[in-house]
Formats: sequence, structure tokens, C-alpha cells
Amino acid sequence: MTENFLIVLLLLTAMAATAAMARRFELTPALAFLAIGIALAFIPGMPHIELEPKVVLLIVLPPLIYYAGVSMSWREFKSNLRPIALLAIGCVIFTTCAVTAGAHFVLGLPWSLGFVLGAIVSPPDVVAPLAIARRLHLPHRILVILEGEGLANDATALILYRFAVLAVGTGSFSLGKATGAFVAIVACEVFFGIAVGWLSLRLRQWAHDERVEISLSLLTPYLAYWVPEHLGGSGVIATVAAGLYVSWNGPLLISAATRLQGIFFWDFVIWLIEGFLFLLMGFQMRLLMENSKVVPLHDVVTAIALTSAIVIAARFIWVFPGTYLTRAMSRRLRERDPPPPWRSTIVISFTGIRGVVSLAVALALPLTLPNGDAFPHRDLILFASFGVIFVTLVGIGLTLPLLVRLLGLSKHGVMEARHEREAEIAARREILQSARQSLEDITASRELSPSLVGFLEARHDTRTRAIPEPPAEGTQYTPATLGAPIVRELITAERKFLHGLLREGKITDETRRRIERDLDLEEAVVNNRERNTPL
Repeated sequence: MTENFLIVLLLLTAMAATAAMARRFELTPALAFLAIGIALAFIPGMPHIELEPKVVLLIVLPPLIYYAGVSMSWREFKSNLRPIALLAIGCVIFTTCAVTAGAHFVLGLPWSLGFVLGAIVSPPDVVAPLAIARRLHLPHRILVILEGEGLANDATALILYRFAVLAVGTGSFSLGKATGAFVAIVACEVFFGIAVGWLSLRLRQWAHDERVEISLSLLTPYLAYWVPEHLGGSGVIATVAAGLYVSWNGPLLISAATRLQGIFFWDFVIWLIEGFLFLLMGFQMRLLMENSKVVPLHDVVTAIALTSAIVIAARFIWVFPGTYLTRAMSRRLRERDPPPPWRSTIVISFTGIRGVVSLAVALALPLTLPNGDAFPHRDLILFASFGVIFVTLVGIGLTLPLLVRLLGLSKHGVMEARHEREAEIAARREILQSARQSLEDITASRELSPSLVGFLEARHDTRTRAIPEPPAEGTQYTPATLGAPIVRELITAERKFLHGLLREGKITDETRRRIERDLDLEEAVVNNRERNTPL
């Protein structure tokens, strides 16, 4: 027990140090965590830390998927449903079939085992690509499509994986039954996920306690995931549906206090999960190296090179026809959704990084078949899966920034962010104009004292003056953004004076906390406005 606790402390320390280093040197956190995990794994005397597949699939995956669903805009998800579905369903199936064929004809694996390998490596990760893409200021639609794909592709891959493992164990496979089961699972999970989201919001609204509401929000993804998973589904679609439902309906049902605390809570939980996962992925390298004698090195290298080449090429082969050929064949689609620039299509095709779900599913391969025989070629499949993860994460993760710079897509992303900032400022003004009308209606319909009316009008005027002006011509910054460092400096001076009053005994600690909370909220507002400004 003490050893496990020390290991957790070591991982937390490594995470904090690695995150600080990545921020300092502008590195991609996922790559930094993976590199540090590999380095720590090979330190002499370091204990074995094995990534338990059930922990990933049942404990870690649900909150990651749910948080991504809550963060996703339902309106944007729905408006980009066609490209998301083409990637999350079509591209995953196509990649699975391509890997299956390659594994059968080149590696000599039976069709069923090739299908297992294909299902494992077919779904791109949702964490690492988005972390890299957001830092590169890619156009917003690319981010939406990648995020939407990452939400749903795990479900497709997990369902295919279960069919494949079942086929290996039984020696039979029915395409018709598998297709019908797939459609039924998706439909049932969508309805179940919406029901879980509805129930979660109603319970949270009834609770009226921030701690209870946040606890319910943490339980929501597990309820949405575990029930379908236990009944033979994937759980992913239900969790995504629950997250999207909460995202769309939650703003008017969740209290301000819960939202403020919940944002911090979920940001920390997701950061902690992602950091642990990539660190532990690095530790798996040692376990694989120790088992490398089981499979000839030539077979391992061939399997990794072949599978990596297929998953990268298959995405290009699928994305370009899916983007342009469908529009060439459909005038209605072409008019409704004009073809995107070829540069955007290249980036979407290139961003196919595999991650923790592929590793967890590979590690979850059964050791034996139902008849008691050893699972055939399990070690080779495991090596190939980890090799694809490593090649795509490191190779694509390091070269994607260069590709984006060569294509000049960051400029488009910055321009979009500038327009979004202008729209935000306009929305703030419209909201305050509506609030002014509401204030006039209230003062006209109720008997309010002149001092109260003066207070309310002064509050409104203060908020109106706090709205930043649009960025000046030739600059990307607003006056409010340029003044943010000075505002923080003033808030710091107020904090120092506040603590001076506390030390002198003029106020109590409780008073200090109340005043300090107001200063913290004001600083959070300043930071939020500065953070959302185009860079």
C-alpha cells in the first residue's frame, strides 16, 4: 500500500514538473508526458507500472468522453454531422478493413485476427490531436470536425473490436447480424444517453447544493457508460449523447456557483487523467521491451511499419474522396456546403493520432480463447498496436506544426478568432441593451426608492463601460486586453493592502475571504477576456 502511494506521488510530481517544462518551452504536453514516462520506466529499480485495461475503459474513458461532449457545441456538432459521421464511422470501418487486408496478405494473419488488429488501431485519439491543433490556431471548423470525430469514433471501433474478438473465439462471423446489432446499439445508446442527461440536470436542479451537483455531474458519465457496456454495447455513444444534452440544456438549469466551481473541478480532473494516461503509456514501453523476445524482431518491425503506413494512408484515401467526390456527385450538397479548401482537407487527413483507447483495447485482449487455447498472435498484435500509437503520436505530433505553417492555416485561424472576438463584443453590447430595457420595465412597474434605482443604473453603466472596444485597425488587441496587466497589478496591490489590514487586526479572516473572493472573481474576468483574444 505504501509503495503504491509512493508511486502515485512520483507520477504526480513527474506530471507537475513535465507540465511546467512543456509550458516553459512551448512543448506539446502529450508528447512531453509520453517521453518522461518512457524515461522513468527505464530507470534502474523503477517498479513495473502496468496500465490496467479495465481501469481505462471503465474508469478513465467515461469522464474524458463526457467532458468532451459537454465542451462540444451541439449546434456545431449537428451542422458538421456529415463529415463527423464520415470520419467516425466510415473512416474507422475503412481503416479497419484496410489493416485487415494488409495483416492477412503481408503478415499472414487470419482474417479474424487481422480484423482485431484493424479495430484496435482504427480510431484516432481525441486528446492529443486537439491539444496540438488548438495550439496551432487552426480554423474553427477543423477543430469541430476533429473533436466530433474523436467523440464518436471510439464507439465504432469498440463495437467492431467486440465482433472481431467474438469471431476469433467462435470461428464464425455474420455481416448481416453485425450490421443490425451495430444500428441497434447506436440507436438505443442515443436514447439512453439523452435520458441520463435529462435525469442528471433535473437532479442537480433539485439538489440546490454545489457539492452535490458536482458529485452528480461526476456520476453522470459512469451511469451513461456502464449500463450499455454491461448490456453488450459500447457505452461511448450514450456518454457522448449525455454530454451533448447537458451542453445544450445545462446553461439555464445549472446555477452560477456550480458552474464556476464545476469548471475548475472538471478542468483539473481531465488534466489529471490525461497526464496520468500518457505517463503510463510511456511505462508500457518497458513491459513491451521485456516481452520482445516472444516475437522475432523482424516480425515486430514489419508489423509496426505496415500497420502505421496503412492507417496513415487509409485516412488520406478516405478523406479526400469523401470531401470532394460526394460534392461532385451531389449538386444539392455542393450548394448547401461548398467544398472546403484543400489545405484544410490535408490537415484533417494528416491528423490521425492514435492514443490511449487503442492501447487499452489492445491490452484488454484475452489471454485465452473460450476453448482454453492461447489467444493466437496476441503479442504481435500488442506490439503492432503500441507501435502505431508511438509512430503517429510522435511522428504526426512533431510534424503537424510544420505542416500547418507551410500551409499557412494559422493565419486563417487567427482571422476567425478575431471575427469571433468582434462578434463576442457585439453580443455583450446587445445583452446589456436588453438588460437596460429590462431595468426600465422593472423601474416603471415597481415602486423602487431613488437610491435603489440609482444603484441599479450605476451598475448597468459600469458594466457598459467595461465592455472592450473592437480591436483597432492593424492590431489584434482591444484596449481592455492591453489594460489587463495593469488591472492585475492594481488587484495585487489591493490584496497586499487587504492582508495588511488582516495582520493589523482591523478585519477578521472571514472578512478577508469575502473581499478576496470578489478580487479573485474580478481577476478571473480579466483573465478570461484576455485569454479569448486572438494571439
